[in-house]
Amino acid sequence: MKAKHALSAIALAAAALNGWAAGGQDLIKQQCVACHAVTKPEKASVDRLWERKGPDLHYAGLKFNRDWMVGWLQNPTVIRAGGVLPPKSAKGADGKGPDIIDAAQLAPHPKLSAADATAVADALMALKPEGLVEKGAFKNEPVNASFASMLFSKLRGCTSCHSSKPNAGGISGPELYTAGDRLQPDYVVAYVKDPHKFDPHVWMPRLELNDADVQKLAGYISTLKSAEKK
Repeated sequence: MKAKHALSAIALAAAALNGWAAGGQDLIKQQCVACHAVTKPEKASVDRLWERKGPDLHYAGLKFNRDWMVGWLQNPTVIRAGGVLPPKSAKGADGKGPDIIDAAQLAPHPKLSAADATAVADALMALKPEGLVEKGAFKNEPVNASFASMLFSKLRGCTSCHSSKPNAGGISGPELYTAGDRLQPDYVVAYVKDPHKFDPHVWMPRLELNDADVQKLAGYISTLKSAEKK
């Protein structure tokens, strides 16, 4: 009898999870595909990159941490200060300084309920195409924090496009001061090694780093979490 109840409980749990996944797929079709590619585009082109309204999500299950995604979808924060394509949101500063971002050009991301956020996150986490990210690529080796920070900010110039602290660093790329919460370390390794593997026209450069520097950068980025910035 106990075994029968246990099997029934497992069946109910499985049905609930399947319902979540199906609901998440429906929500993605209704609310996400207008801005995001949830399947790999048939043809990669500069024009597609220029016209897209949000980052690609067809490899979201390899990129994001699920718990972060569930929380973020309920309370979205700005990840890309300049939007997905900063030149479209930049405006001149009347000759008195560098161009600035026109916040009016940036549409806020919709908020989801806790149930919808969970369903969407579960559906997105199932998107794991082969050949992009090597499982176990991040070695999680001890990192000298001071040297890794210098490698990030000065030696490799990452702060030209990214910020490791709020209101500090570049804005043409996504902020990285919550990257440790947001991104899977194996993905960070793969993207730092070869961003053009994900999109051949993306403006993130291929830095031709040695494996040791890739591991140091990925290790440093994995330490950048929101709790440490409050």
